[in-house]
Order: sequence, then structure tokens, then C-alpha cells
Amino acid sequence: MSELREIPVLIARKRDGGELTGDEVRALIAAYLADDVDDAQMAALLMAGVIRGFTDAEAIALTEALVASGDTVDLSGLAGPTVDKHSTGGVADTTTLVVGPILAALGAQVAKLSGRGLGHTGGTLDKLEAIPGFRVDRTTGEVAEQVGRIGLAVAAATADLVPADKRLYALRDVTATVASPALIASSVMSKKLAGGARHILLDVKTGAGAFLPRRQDAVALAELCVAIGTAHGRSTGALVTDMSEPLGDAVGNALEVAAAVDVLRGRERGNLGVLSRQLASAALQLTGVAPADADGRVAEALDSGAALERFRQLVVAQGGDPAVADEPWAVLPVAPVRREWCAPAGTVTGFACQRLGELAARLGAGRQRQGDALDLAVGLEVLVRTGQVCDGSQPTVRVHARREQDAEQVLAELPEVVHLGEGPADPPPLVQARVGLPAG
Repeated sequence: MSELREIPVLIARKRDGGELTGDEVRALIAAYLADDVDDAQMAALLMAGVIRGFTDAEAIALTEALVASGDTVDLSGLAGPTVDKHSTGGVADTTTLVVGPILAALGAQVAKLSGRGLGHTGGTLDKLEAIPGFRVDRTTGEVAEQVGRIGLAVAAATADLVPADKRLYALRDVTATVASPALIASSVMSKKLAGGARHILLDVKTGAGAFLPRRQDAVALAELCVAIGTAHGRSTGALVTDMSEPLGDAVGNALEVAAAVDVLRGRERGNLGVLSRQLASAALQLTGVAPADADGRVAEALDSGAALERFRQLVVAQGGDPAVADEPWAVLPVAPVRREWCAPAGTVTGFACQRLGELAARLGAGRQRQGDALDLAVGLEVLVRTGQVCDGSQPTVRVHARREQDAEQVLAELPEVVHLGEGPADPPPLVQARVGLPAG
């Protein structure tokens, strides 16, 4: 594969709808990392695959090659079942901050290597960094030690973890080759496999605020991810969940931390609380910790305060202020400007959900490019749900901004983002499919 003249043969085969062997895929990635394949050639092959489609076997081989390109986390010395949970990203999706502590409180061991937000979706690391002092940079050894001690760690993936994926993703980002189920699945699953957990739960979003708006595309991605995990000996399952409206009512880093603490303290917080419980139950089914009464065990962890205490331990272990678990707004940064928008009378028929995330990002809660600085205090509170009747006087969206002019700009766009109509309106089901899991 070091001979560049062999690469055009593979590109041509993929262009014509053919399939690469597993050995060819693995050799190709190795050659790309060694600079024996240049960006132009790799981009041509990626584009051919996006147009013609990659097979499941190619996706599995690509995942293997990505994992083999760097370090892996060794969790084999841990006593309890190791589990990782991943979301494909959405608006107001704060479930990791709730699900991780629940599972740790129930005896599972959660090693979560996470990323930062980009575009309209928030990043778990950014949210946690809204807690004063919280450190997300941990070595793989520190992650394993912390998980063994308190059952939970949430940290940034190191540069040595799946480096081939980082390089490929940067190329895909600038060549319009991101939107491929096989490429997305191999990128997601390579990081999950390298993270070392034996059980992997995926939350694949669909709807207007998701990267995959069509349900059938989200289900296909979930099925492929589960197939890849299973092929690599991991117990893997997925929920396909709705993102046609914000999952929670808080969109923004500090706002979402406070919302997660509310759920851990037993306050439901709507779909954020509902889905957090369902994800935790599904993870327990995967691990075998509580296959018969997973829902009851999750409720017990929340009602007893055990999950909240495990969140507190996570914060302490990673240098944060544990007072966030008691009085979040005594600790978290607060935006100086708060303005409210009242929708006119009518029934909420839906949302331009992605646009809500983009408006929060414009306030400073998200980034357009990797490396952009965030304002951890700003964001939105969405105070209505699909099907709710507005009387024209109640607050519909609350804007948390750094400056008055920023708030005004967002307020001016909200009438185009919250859709109103007449008559009843029902939101789609929160969980739309289960893949690799018992029927709910």
C-alpha cells in the first residue's frame, strides 16, 4: 500500500460501486497516517464512498483501523460492569450528567470520554466546565483510577486516542463527506471501543434538531453502530429518540448543568428527566445489573439521593466546586441580561429546533469552529412544549445574554422559531425505536 500507484485502483473500484476488503481498508488508513496517501486521494475515496455507499463490512474494518491507530483505555481491572453512553447530539440534551451518576450509584462503572460542542449542539465537557474548577483533562490512567474509585469519570479524549479519526474527520469536514452512515458510525464506535467499556449505549437523535432529521436514517445508523459494536465483542444497544423539540427547557452550558442537578434532586424537568431514566434503564439491561427491575432501580437511585451524591463525588474528583450539587446558582456563572418573549395566543405546533440551538450559540453558548471561546453563562430557556396553549401573556422563551443588544437580536427571531397554530398538536414519541435492546 506504500506504492501510491495502487491507490487509484481502490478509488476507481469504490467509484464504480465495488467493495474494499478489510485488509485494504486497514492498510489504506495506515498508509494515510504514514503520509503515503495524500489528502486529495483520501478525499476522492471518501467522496466515492459517500455517493456509492460503504458496506457494513467496510464500516467494521474502518472502525478496527481507527481504533488501531492510537491508544486504548484499559478498564479490564475494574470490578463492576463497564459502560459508556453516547448521544449523537441535539438541543438541550443534558442526559449524560444525569445518566452517568445514576449508573455509578447502581454499581456500574462509567468511563465517558467526551467531546466539545460544535454548531447547534452542546458538548458535555463545555457544560461541566461551567462548574468552577472542574477539570476535564485526564490521562487514561487517571480515568481508569477514578472510575475504579467512584464509578464515574467524564473526561476529554486525549490526542493519542483514535488519532486517525481526528485526521479523517477534519478532511471530511472540508470536503462535504460527513454525511455517510458508515463514516459516522465508524467515527462514533471507534471512540467508544477505544474507551474500553464492555457495554455501549447509544442515543441516536432524529427530528428537526438532529443531524439525521429522517427517522429511517437514524434507525439505520443505530443498527449499523450496534452491528459494529457487536462485531467487536461489545454488548451494544441504542435508542432512537426525538429531537423535533428541545429535550430539556435549558439551552446553554450553566443552564443545562442546573437542569441536570434538578433532575438528580428528583425534579422531573419534563422530557430531560423522562429520557434520562429510560437511558439509564436501558444501560442497566445491557450490563445485566438489573435486567428485571431496571426502572425501579433507577427510581431508587434518584429518590434516595444516591445519584446526586455520585454526581457530587464526580465534581470533587475532577476539581470542581461540590456546592453545585446543593445550590447550583450560588456557584454557576449567571448572565447579566435576562429578557422574556411572550408568544401570541395559539397552540404550539412545533419548533425550528436546530435554529434554537443556533440562537443559543450566537449568544455565545456554542462555537462555530473548534477552539472558539464560549460564554458559559448565556443561553435560552424554552418554557413551552408542543401542544401547549399560549394565551398571549405567559413567558414563552427566556433569553440569558451578555449584552442587551444580543438579547434583542435573538428576541426578534423567536417568532420564526416557535411555531403556533390552532387546534390540538401532539409531539412525536420521545423514544421512536429500540435497537439491540429488549422491547420497552
